[in-house]
Amino acid sequence: MTTSTADPLAALSVLPGVAEVVAETRSAVDRLRAHKVLRSRSSEVTAESALRGARASAAIAGADWPLEELRRRTDLGDEQGAGLVRGALRISGELSPLLGVLQQAPAQALTRMHMLAAAGEVEGNRIGRPRAADEPVSVEPGGPDVPVDAEEAAGRLTALAGLLAAPSKAPALVVAAVAHGELSAVTPFGWGDGLLARAVFRLLLVARGLDPQSLAVPEVGFLELGLDARRAALEAYRSGTAEGLGAWIAHCGEALSRGTQEALAICEALMRG
Repeated sequence: MTTSTADPLAALSVLPGVAEVVAETRSAVDRLRAHKVLRSRSSEVTAESALRGARASAAIAGADWPLEELRRRTDLGDEQGAGLVRGALRISGELSPLLGVLQQAPAQALTRMHMLAAAGEVEGNRIGRPRAADEPVSVEPGGPDVPVDAEEAAGRLTALAGLLAAPSKAPALVVAAVAHGELSAVTPFGWGDGLLARAVFRLLLVARGLDPQSLAVPEVGFLELGLDARRAALEAYRSGTAEGLGAWIAHCGEALSRGTQEALAICEALMRG
């Protein structure tokens, strides 16, 4: 996604239908934040949201483990998909300290997040840096059939970091959707890019003030929308057209709205004890 405007993210806000999606998601998050259990137990909701989000993110990537299994196990072993689950949980556990890094030095945050995701899963010299031309690319279900070449991927990762570092009047949903779309479509690191994309999406909702307590569980929303919707939305994003970008933002908005429903369920469960 490229544009010559001074504030390219804000320019996306005026695409057809985007303002309506932004307003709908804002209303959904506001309803969530008004729940009375948050007056005294918001930290518990945030912690449960993070766990459910990590589980859902790993499931999207192909490792669909039951939530209760993650609660009871301290050692995930070497079972199929364990690396993806570990990576998702490691990133989730570091979201709070990563917030400040993302706000001040986005490139450093992305590097750190890949190190958390990929530790033990790829060779040490590949961790935390863009993939080279001769390195394999592991694309999660619904990802690009033919990844962009390594040089373009590295350039777009740098451009994304610059975009996130620049001031913008764009709504949080738009900023988060673009970051998610770029990381998913470009697969700059070659392993764990989907885990990064969804974690960055969540973190930007916090950083840009839409969901400052990280209550919503957008990862569950993306999982519920399903593989076919994910594939179609990413194809729309990769088209680079106004219609395609609008469709991707709408997809992300729907996932976030569904994620607020998951968080409301957490709130209700806490109230019931």
